[in-house]
Amino acid sequence: MSRYEQQLADKHQRLAKLLAPFSPPPIQVFRSSPSGFRMRAEFRIWHQDDELNYVMFARGNSGKPYPIHDFPSGSSCIQRLMPLVRNYLISRPALRHKLFQVEFLSNLAGECVVTLLYHRQLSAEWLTEATSMEQALGVNIIGRARKQKLTVSQDYIHETYRVGNRLLHYRQYENSFSQPNSSINEKMLNWVCSQTQKAQDDLLELYCGNGNFSIALAPDFGQVLATEQDKLGIRAANYNMHRNDINNMQVARMSAAEVATALARIRPFRRLAHLELDNYQFSTVLVDPPRAGLDTETLQFISRFDNIIYVSCNPQTLRDNLMNLSEHRIHAAALFDQFPFTEHIETGVLLVKPSGKTAVITARQARP
Repeated sequence: MSRYEQQLADKHQRLAKLLAPFSPPPIQVFRSSPSGFRMRAEFRIWHQDDELNYVMFARGNSGKPYPIHDFPSGSSCIQRLMPLVRNYLISRPALRHKLFQVEFLSNLAGECVVTLLYHRQLSAEWLTEATSMEQALGVNIIGRARKQKLTVSQDYIHETYRVGNRLLHYRQYENSFSQPNSSINEKMLNWVCSQTQKAQDDLLELYCGNGNFSIALAPDFGQVLATEQDKLGIRAANYNMHRNDINNMQVARMSAAEVATALARIRPFRRLAHLELDNYQFSTVLVDPPRAGLDTETLQFISRFDNIIYVSCNPQTLRDNLMNLSEHRIHAAALFDQFPFTEHIETGVLLVKPSGKTAVITARQARP
């Protein structure tokens, strides 16, 4: 058995053990390519005399840099660009002076944004040199310094996924969250959509980001309300919604707690003034929270929904949250290997309330 297959088997075993108290069905396992899977990467820059190198620092090591000469986990685009960017920067003092980090954001089609981070303010000379670099290397260049961002041409890329018989197109902004493993994300989108083919009523999504899941799921529901707090994520979600001709979806800038408060009519929000909340009949909620999982208030709120799609980047907090959703049963579970050769596990579960009739959550019924 290869190192990758052994590690994936170990992850499967660990996840199965964590979910065992909830008697799940067999866990589907979606494997990643062992190389070329990361669409994002960031490296510190180490200057020494006339040289400059990408470096990483070992955990617990007191500041010793380790040069990075290749990065097999990176996308083919990132692997191709790394030496080109380094060699270009070495001979351009205006670009390398006080440069401390380089970040790459790429897609499956070979499009890339390269962000250069500095411990100094950027000048007109920097912009001229960065424009030449962008043209020479065929990439999008961004410069960042404290309270400063200079974009030569554009600060985003586009990714395309095949979901069922559809091609979905997503804009992904630099410095905003996007799924790091595009091939696995495509599998996640198809899996999530397979769980809602017989969906009823409306969908609420919390933590929607750039609309990754909401846009894929929208055709299965009457209406979709997606919420997010990050302004750039909302900007991307609105663009992606229109790019994919999604007409039954609204995006609101709200936290999970604010959504619960708004639906319960405890407090009005101007950000929702254009929506008729009483027209929504939610039977399904989708959550994709950060590693810390869901707080107590959000768990209490989503427990009222008949169906919960929970996408988790931390199986430990997922298990802890499931302890507080005891009325639901795991109807389907999947392991998505977003991060090969690490301990990280991405999990998807469909939770269903075992009842004879679908419970529909309306705004009036959302009050605790």
